[in-house]
Amino acid sequence: MAILRSKDIWEMDIEDIQEKLAELKKELAKNVSKSSAAGVNENPGKIRELKRTIARVITIMTQKQKER
Repeated sequence: MAILRSKDIWEMDIEDIQEKLAELKKELAKNVSKSSAAGVNENPGKIRELKRTIARVITIMTQKQKER
């Protein structure tokens, strides 16, 4: 999955943001389980970037909900 930029997230509806958040969490869980089972991850920076993207999505979603 491509990394989401703040500008892209701001342009999305809250429903779309929630769907993206669910996808990101699934991907993070998959990568973490792969990493812990195999011990070696082919892309070690991917987990960190997913966590940051999830945090970014949650932050923007919260701000958008407060604006309503």
